[in-house]
Amino acid sequence: MGAQLRVYRRRIASVSATKKITRAQELIATARIVKAQQRVAASTPYAREITRAVSAVASHSNAKHPLIGERPRLLRAAIVLITADRGFAGAYNSAAIKQAEQLAVLLRDEGKEVVRYVVGRKGASYYNFRGIELAGTWSGFSDSPQYGDAAEIADVVIADFEKGGENGGVDELHVVSTEFVSMLTQTASAARFLPLEIEESTEPPAGGVFPLYEFEPSPAAVLDALLPNYIKARLYNALLQSAASEHAARRRAMKSATDNASDLIKQLTRLANSARQAEITQEISEIVGGANALADANAGSD
Repeated sequence: MGAQLRVYRRRIASVSATKKITRAQELIATARIVKAQQRVAASTPYAREITRAVSAVASHSNAKHPLIGERPRLLRAAIVLITADRGFAGAYNSAAIKQAEQLAVLLRDEGKEVVRYVVGRKGASYYNFRGIELAGTWSGFSDSPQYGDAAEIADVVIADFEKGGENGGVDELHVVSTEFVSMLTQTASAARFLPLEIEESTEPPAGGVFPLYEFEPSPAAVLDALLPNYIKARLYNALLQSAASEHAARRRAMKSATDNASDLIKQLTRLANSARQAEITQEISEIVGGANALADANAGSD
């Protein structure tokens, strides 16, 4: 019975140590979520306004640009998947990877070759383990991305897009990221970044009707300056959204692990107490039994 009590105590000590780790991870993620949300909020106005500027140029001019408009032949489609560098984030990484794989199936059904770019070690490990070739990987900044990281990724994919699928580049660019909806809800989603889609609509644009613009030196030159920055801004916002989602998912996962550890410690404590009580009861029984046997022996000798 003593051996069983030692087993329970060792398990309680082990679970308690794990609980301290998960609790620390939960607190760290909680502290980082606030900063991540602030960075998302700070990047949104710029992304919104540059989107309006690009929409205004595309809507009020007939300028031709390689980043606008469909190509006659769509041979290769790129997917930029944004995942985390670390685990302990629940279903955050698996949901993003699943969304990317669903998009890849859809693109292959359309007769396009899929080219993959991955941000984050978890996504890269997933494809490397399965022997799937990656056109580019970036890591080391998933929990706190900077604008320079987004610019580096954007430069690579824009260069491949400008080359075109017939020349070893790509004809489409899709980004799979995780949108931060709330502390409890994060949604993996896919969006097409390139080529830009120009839609005719009678609805007023978001943010109000466009003012009348005069483009200097020309609409084409303005597009040359705006479109790369537009892609970088959207990609940066996607990285920030994914970072906030990663912290929220990790906080939720670590809180669940901490609560489960607390429940397990309570169960093991009850079992240990029961084992200890049984051990004490057995010792008392043995003492009483020995005393009775000694009393019987003394009475017989008398």
